[in-house]
Amino acid sequence: MLTFLTDSVAHVEGTVVDQQLFFAPESLEAATGWTLKDVGLCRGPVCVPLRGLELRGEHGVSVERFAEVLGRSVIVDSERGIAAMAVDPLIRVGALRDKVAPEIVLPDLDGTLRSLIEFRGRKTLVVTFATWCGCRYDLPGWQDLEDELRELGFGVLAIAFDDDPEEVRPFTNGITFPVLLDRHHVVSEAYAMSNVPTVVWIDEDGRVVLPNSEAFGTDLFADFTGVKSGPHLDAIRAWVQEGRVPEVASLVVEDFSDEEIDARLHFRIGVELRGQGDLEGASHHFARASELAPFDWTVRRAAMPLTGRDPFGQEFLDLYDEWKALGSPFHGIASVAEVRRLAE
Repeated sequence: MLTFLTDSVAHVEGTVVDQQLFFAPESLEAATGWTLKDVGLCRGPVCVPLRGLELRGEHGVSVERFAEVLGRSVIVDSERGIAAMAVDPLIRVGALRDKVAPEIVLPDLDGTLRSLIEFRGRKTLVVTFATWCGCRYDLPGWQDLEDELRELGFGVLAIAFDDDPEEVRPFTNGITFPVLLDRHHVVSEAYAMSNVPTVVWIDEDGRVVLPNSEAFGTDLFADFTGVKSGPHLDAIRAWVQEGRVPEVASLVVEDFSDEEIDARLHFRIGVELRGQGDLEGASHHFARASELAPFDWTVRRAAMPLTGRDPFGQEFLDLYDEWKALGSPFHGIASVAEVRRLAE
């Protein structure tokens, strides 16, 4: 039995030969949603030619060649029979360059699957947060903003980069907007997010109006971060009430490097192995993820509580100082100074 991770988890029949993973041919569709036909790999009306690659052999369908045909990165742990494949890079290109919001499906805290497309028809603020970040206390501030602007066709959608819904739930008391759980950080990968809190403005038609921006719903940690919530909140009000959009909205977020994509795949494997009780294997993949993306908070800091370390302790403070010394790098359009100017 193999475990295959994409934007979901599949446990399927397969085998490991010479440190390579192979799907049983009859398991390919269950694992990936794709079927192998004479014209290539097909999913619904979409078919991708094999480009001379032979996927099916005596051991089954090669996981690595399958990913190669689709043009996606993949990390394979043959010892543990698990692999993680990146989301379609064209989805991220669409979000970053073409400003098209990806159609992603995630569970809410009760496990009910929700598609992000169902929130179309209104101006939506997507707020990403995590229990390993002080921004978990910002949800009431975002609730106040939704209450203020709801009748004007505005809503908030929160996404938690967390593993356990019960750890998230206490921070949602009194929150009426949807809160979804992204265990494998699929939204982070699709939008090229490297930190929380990160917000994205999406219009009624599913277009990204303002891509990845650092923003806070309250001033609870303003002395620590140096970022006041007021300018960004006022910019949102101007967008909802008057249709005004900040000039920085025209900027394009820098895409992930290959190493950053691989870091996410290692992190995804670590989360799954931890859930299976393989703490040694999980720690190995979390460590590798941190090596590949040392200043990606959604990888390095997110791994701290999953490996028994305090995400608010001295290790975090040292990392924060190092990150600040490098200019606070992150994948987004707004530096701290730009966030302050959003309402100008």
